[in-house]
Amino acid sequence: MRKIILTVFAASSLLLYSTQAFALFNLSFGVPLSHSFSDSNVAESDGVSGYFIQVGVPLLPGLGMDSYETKLKCDGCEAKLSTTMYNLYYQLPIPIVNLTLGLGAGKTQHYWGGVGGDDGAATQFYANVGIPILPLFDIHLSYRSISSKIESTSGSDKGTEYDYGGSVMGLGIGFNF
Repeated sequence: MRKIILTVFAASSLLLYSTQAFALFNLSFGVPLSHSFSDSNVAESDGVSGYFIQVGVPLLPGLGMDSYETKLKCDGCEAKLSTTMYNLYYQLPIPIVNLTLGLGAGKTQHYWGGVGGDDGAATQFYANVGIPILPLFDIHLSYRSISSKIESTSGSDKGTEYDYGGSVMGLGIGFNF
């Protein structure tokens, strides 16, 4: 009986210790893997690069920042979309799985041939699901749903509003102590 109690205590201690639910501070870093647009007539992704950062303490909303660039498929031209978001998130105190939900706001800017063009407001909601890999670390997959519209201010399409909304998938690592 003593062995069973000791085994249950050791297993539950390891389980609780390995989750962010009982961490005093968490720091997360991630990178975008893919960016897809809701309207493929407006834009198609040709690769994405950048980062996601989150910093938080238990029971309070954490702060985060996303900054990434998406190369756009374009025949004979160079085009990209630059997105910057500032986030508030909350990490749910769930043992075994680290679940984070967040909201963000920022801007999206369209570049043609390296020259900045039009920009527009952007908002997002996101979720991270993390699996502890060591007592202080987790690896997580994130999904971001983005709303962004940019109104053209020049050329023949002046005044036309383009929908650059879509989704971004990312992979990251979290550190909890």
